[in-house]
Amino acid sequence: MANRNFWNHMFSGILQICQKGCLMNGNHLKKIRESLLMSKTELARKAAVSPITIARIEKGIPCRLETQRKIILALGFDLSDKNKIFGD
Repeated sequence: MANRNFWNHMFSGILQICQKGCLMNGNHLKKIRESLLMSKTELARKAAVSPITIARIEKGIPCRLETQRKIILALGFDLSDKNKIFGD
């Protein structure tokens, strides 16, 4: 049981580091979505993706370019604004 707790703790720490690093790389989706007073569900519906996908992206997990394109357009941005939302 102690070994299991150790690995759960290690995985949790690694996940937090990864998420912080990904967010530092420029994913501003949550900040932009909230500034538009839009829920995750509403953005997901407009972008034709699942709310889980939006949540994962906001946590810093990468997504496909096609998904980024859908989200950019659903937010009302131009595709040339990609870096403002997803970073470099």
